Formats: sequence, structure tokens, C-alpha cells
Amino acid sequence: MDLQRLDSYQGGAGPDFHEHVLYKTILVGDSGVGKTSLLVQFDQGKFIPGSFSATLGIGFTIWDTAGQERFRSVTHAYYRDAQALLLLYDITNKSSFDNIRAWLTEIHEYAQRDVVIMLLGNKADVSSERMIRSEDGEMLAREYGVPFMETSAKTGMNVELAFLAIAKELKYRAGRQANEPSFQIRDYVESQKKRPSCCSFL
Repeated sequence: MDLQRLDSYQGGAGPDFHEHVLYKTILVGDSGVGKTSLLVQFDQGKFIPGSFSATLGIGFTIWDTAGQERFRSVTHAYYRDAQALLLLYDITNKSSFDNIRAWLTEIHEYAQRDVVIMLLGNKADVSSERMIRSEDGEMLAREYGVPFMETSAKTGMNVELAFLAIAKELKYRAGRQANEPSFQIRDYVESQKKRPSCCSFL
């Protein structure tokens, strides 16, 4: 489980006014699903092959606690402060998908009630080893009422879109008036995924 960097977006009351707002976003999922690789792809626009060590520490762009059980007591505390959660599984690893329900149970127990959650099926570039159909991910996401997309930390497919959609949702919530309709993050994600040039670097 990775506690990742505090991401930010710019927004303001007018063209000459910008305010930086920090939101804590946590990438959650079994060890080895590509959480750190996804963040590196988003942050640096590159894929670094090889495995990352499961360490507890803080760096310039990453603050991670890996997916190991020995860090669970630490990460429970981080859930409470998170505004957004990216929940990942590996499309080539059935157990990582089967464990999503357990992760969601933990999220609902420890995270804020209004936390933004997005389900990501990572490693979509390894289609020849696929064990989880895209339809299965979509079905699970609908069951829990969260947006879903498949991503590739290696090619960059949908990585930027995942973070952008969450940022838009959080920004909209911050400036929303009482009588305004809510931002439909699932509709936004689906509309962007249908654009042929969107967020894919294949």
C-alpha cells in the first residue's frame, strides 16, 4: 500500500487569481500491482523497470508504505486524512483482483465517508497474460458505485486521466454551491476514454 505524494491543482476566482490546494491521494492495492510505477509515470512521464523495495519512508515525490501487512497499523491512520484513493489491481493477477473487496471494506472502515475512490486495472499493456476481463472490472466498479478504467504504468495509458479526473472531482467539490449539481466523475471518465487521442501513449 503506497501513501503517495500530495498532489495539487490550481484554481481560482478569476483569470488573475490562482490558489494552490493540496490533496492527499493514496494508491492502494496488493503488493506488485504497480502503484509506485503508476505514480512515477504520472510524476516523471517514464517507466522504470524492475521491482521497488517495500520500504517505509519519504522521498521527494513518493511517501510509500508498500503492500506488506507489517505496515497496516501505519496506513490505517493515513486513510483518515486522504481525500482520494486510487485502488489498483493487476489484470494479470487474479488474487489482486479478488482482494479488491477486502481493500474496499478496509477503505470504508477507515477512510472519510466522502473520500473519492477510483478503481484501476493496471498493466493493461500485458494483454497476452490477461486474467481479468475489463468487463469484470467494470462490473465490480458499478457494484460499489466508483469509476473504473484500465491503465498501464509502462505506456502511460490512462494514467494522466486517472489523476486528472480525481483532481476535477475534488476541485468541483471545493467550489460547489449548495444548489449546483454534483460533478459526475464516472460520466467524465467514460466520455474521456471514448476520445481516440485521450491519455494513451501506446
